[in-house]
Amino acid sequence: MMVQRGLTAGVRAGTGLAGAVLLLATACSGGGDDGGGGTTVGGKNEPNAPQVTITPGNGNGKAKPEEGVQVKVANGALEQVTVTRKGKPVEGQLSPDKTSWKSRTLRPNSDYEVSVVAKNPQGKTTAATSKFKTLKPAAELTIADITPTKGEKVGVGMPIIVTFNRGVDDRKAVEQALGVKSTKPAVGAWYWASDSQVIFRTKNGSYWKPNQKVTFTAKLAGIKAGKKTYGVSDVSRSFRIGNEHITTVSTKTKKATFKVNGKVVKRSGVSAGKGGRVRNGVDTYLTTSGVHLTMSKHLVERMTSAWMGVTDKKDPEYYDLKLPHAVRISSTGEYLHASPDRYWAFGRTNASHGCVNLPPPVAQWFYNLSYRGDPVIVTGSKRGLDPFNGWSFYAMSWNRWVKGSALDRTVTTG
Repeated sequence: MMVQRGLTAGVRAGTGLAGAVLLLATACSGGGDDGGGGTTVGGKNEPNAPQVTITPGNGNGKAKPEEGVQVKVANGALEQVTVTRKGKPVEGQLSPDKTSWKSRTLRPNSDYEVSVVAKNPQGKTTAATSKFKTLKPAAELTIADITPTKGEKVGVGMPIIVTFNRGVDDRKAVEQALGVKSTKPAVGAWYWASDSQVIFRTKNGSYWKPNQKVTFTAKLAGIKAGKKTYGVSDVSRSFRIGNEHITTVSTKTKKATFKVNGKVVKRSGVSAGKGGRVRNGVDTYLTTSGVHLTMSKHLVERMTSAWMGVTDKKDPEYYDLKLPHAVRISSTGEYLHASPDRYWAFGRTNASHGCVNLPPPVAQWFYNLSYRGDPVIVTGSKRGLDPFNGWSFYAMSWNRWVKGSALDRTVTTG
């Protein structure tokens, strides 16, 4: 009879297991088979031996991914639990008393193998195994897009925008599978902008700490997102937060202040939206007040009056311009950009159609400095900023943002 060696990769109470290595064990009894149903029982024919129950059972061909693997033992404690897919271990959690183990959710339409060893104080050992396959989903949930891009250096206000390939019915289950970790702690929350898009940002007035790494994870494999709809794979995305760039613009004083890591590095006169074009109660010529985030940079951007329906060159409101060093801050066409013909207006009067006009040297400097996700805080305008005008999510109150989470909770990322 073979005697079990030292448990160098054994089960530890209260820790997650990633498929422990099965060592030599006393072959007191083998695994039983319930004929392809829900469970496999090992040790049931051995008097006083540990009885091991494995769910799903051996031969099961339609196991539910969301239920994972469950292992229980009576009259003993679990010594080893190994769950693998294509030879790779599956994460799991052992109970403090070592009498049960549960895996994470499983990948749909996949083959799994389970090996278990249990032992009792009398020295009796039971080994049991199970082989099964998870069901094939009628529909698959995947991530179609993640912002920011892999490895991108971004600003301290940068949100994480996750877009799925289809609508999510069970938002709680999917959100539970999402994680955000940062080198330096932050408090944030998820907000469901639609059935197919969820957004993470930090708390109002408390951005990411500069110069650190942030990692987003989505353990979606096996998550049931709706009727016969399952996540099929895990996703991870890391990016970096760069220096803190915070720009404030006052439409009343016509001045901008630029800070890097809390220190003022530049001030400049500007010319913001002049106002005077009211449509449906909104003055579309005013720059919106609120916390904007930089969204993109354009070395040269063509700006025309077509956005307001003016395409006739004879119309006094017509314009068609190519302007350099443009940094977008909203979806409705607001930029910080160079205006070579506006030196007469900088610091004196607001003369634009809603953009923040800058002296060309300042615009070029800001263009070279900025990342996506840098806060640009505009004050003094009567036109408020909609939270979903671009990435202007900080325009929403924190309480309302947290309520947009399916789990109605905040997340600490440290």
